[in-house]
Amino acid sequence: MPAKSKKQQMAAGAALAAKRGDKSKSSLRGASKSMASSMSEGQLKKMASTKRKGKPTSASKKK
Repeated sequence: MPAKSKKQQMAAGAALAAKRGDKSKSSLRGASKSMASSMSEGQLKKMASTKRKGKPTSASKKK
């Protein structure tokens, strides 16, 4: 599943780094913390590798 915004892509990258052991899990906050616990490494890799061009900074919230 590709990221819908730049912030979502960056959070996935941070969660992926924690999964791989490059970053401590205790340093994660918010979305990246929940992504690290609920998503597999493959899913995180797919989301983090999404191209940023044309993506909004933050995703719009649905009502």
